[in-house]
Amino acid sequence: VPRAFRGTQHQLEVRIMADTNPFQKQAAIPGVKSIIAITSGKGGVGKSTLAANLALALAKEGKAVGLLDCDIYGPSIPRLFGAINQKPEVNEAGKILPIVRFGIKLMSIGFLIDEGAAVVWRGPMLFKAVDQFLHDVQWGDLDFLLVDMPPGTGDVQLTLAQKVPLAGAISICTPQNLALIDVKKSIDMFSRVNVPLIGMVENMAYLQHGDQKIELFPRGEIDAYLDKNKIKKLASLPFYPSVAKASETGIPVMEYAPQSEEAQAFRQLAKALL
Repeated sequence: VPRAFRGTQHQLEVRIMADTNPFQKQAAIPGVKSIIAITSGKGGVGKSTLAANLALALAKEGKAVGLLDCDIYGPSIPRLFGAINQKPEVNEAGKILPIVRFGIKLMSIGFLIDEGAAVVWRGPMLFKAVDQFLHDVQWGDLDFLLVDMPPGTGDVQLTLAQKVPLAGAISICTPQNLALIDVKKSIDMFSRVNVPLIGMVENMAYLQHGDQKIELFPRGEIDAYLDKNKIKKLASLPFYPSVAKASETGIPVMEYAPQSEEAQAFRQLAKALL
């Protein structure tokens, strides 16, 4: 405590904050069995695309699945599911009804604002939005609620860990060290808040061109890092141009071409998760 505050009310207030355990306020979502964070710490590694296709792959394994887009500043789930113009309704009990596409229950700030509108919010508004998406949405009975996280290790990540008991986190990383730097920080953050890491997915690992594997990124130390820290690699997914094209149409490849090699890769990831 700074010397100017010693012996004053300010010192008492600081002590109260330090003694408070924010994780005591966790509240399970009724009917939801497992909440899993899809995270990376870095943008542009494919979190949203993977979350969308993993949700559909789990549904094809017979699971009831919801997908919460917690990237408040850059929501992608409405466009990935072709639902950018849909608006959620509120039932008589005051609960927000999620948008349902391809059997997946969806919620995103992107359903509540125009796609081109910027969200200019400070921390307290982020806390409130995440809390409402978790507890004021009528999720119903779900085996899995996947949470598509924003980049970084900030307000949204901490709020999620404080508000609900997480079954675990799946970390997404592209092969280069530039991505791994940020992913390490994300993994460290979840470790500090006692959220188990289910494993890592190496995304866009290579591009298959005929018989040749083209590495789009210089291969870094990802395998050595995983081995050293005893982290399981759940999948190593190639860069699939078809996945990007399907996403642009608003129909994820798991739904667009469910029998394709690309879709089967997501099915195998879902089975690894299960």
